[in-house]
Amino acid sequence: MIDFGRMITAMVTPFNDQGNIDWDQTASLIDYLVEEQRSDSLVVSGTTGESPTLTDEEKLELFAFAVKHAAGRCKIIAGTGSNDTAHSVNLTREAEKCGVDGILLVAPYYNKPNQEGLFRHFETIAAVTSLPVILYNVPSRTVVSLSVDTTLRLARIPNIVATKECAPLDQIAMIAAQAPDHFKVYSGDDASALPAMAVGAYGVISVASHLAGRSIKEMVVQFFDNGNVNEASRLHRELLPLFKVLFECPNPVAVKYALNETGHPVGSVRLPLVPPNEQEAQRIRSFL
Repeated sequence: MIDFGRMITAMVTPFNDQGNIDWDQTASLIDYLVEEQRSDSLVVSGTTGESPTLTDEEKLELFAFAVKHAAGRCKIIAGTGSNDTAHSVNLTREAEKCGVDGILLVAPYYNKPNQEGLFRHFETIAAVTSLPVILYNVPSRTVVSLSVDTTLRLARIPNIVATKECAPLDQIAMIAAQAPDHFKVYSGDDASALPAMAVGAYGVISVASHLAGRSIKEMVVQFFDNGNVNEASRLHRELLPLFKVLFECPNPVAVKYALNETGHPVGSVRLPLVPPNEQEAQRIRSFL
């Protein structure tokens, strides 16, 4: 089974001045995230990549482009989740044809399915692909939450191999303690990554790794894995203000602004998201 690594970056989608995908900057961003920030894998067209405002055609083009440009230097994970099971089934099938290494499926938003509906949604999508599938539980965005029991039930499906959890630490701990050996838990929140690892998480699917990937990797692999908890904690405390400021605006507003400010012209965001106001922009700049 594929190991997606300890630090996965949820990659932003670069846009040009006309709001279209900027392919040159997409290539540059992939190079930067892999070579300079040491990302093990990239999520393409996840919610940080503004998947709600990307067309299916744009998503498939992004998947194929990322696979070709990464050229085996990292794993490419396609964000194909939505709140329409049939739509996600079709997009997942097409994504597999693009050569991606895995699939990320966000919990269906707005419909508010119950736990049985959530189980059947993920089960149905996983059944149409041979690729490894990562669940994405983010209740603050979707208004529904995968329970521990439902997650463990899904973990028994062979190609559902991980979950990205933006959930309380006790939920992460319970999943990690009871899941099959092949099933990994990733923190979906940079600020909780180190505490999550302390209770059994395997790694982090990160936004801040666009800016501090080397330090996050050092915190996780060099220090925490080797039992140097004091140094891991020191780095976590040092990075915490950055983790927090990146989510004071709706994601990915702040991280795109920060990338632009640090010499990586990824452009702005698509409506209904808007750029940071001056006060927000000043605060972001103060942490760079």
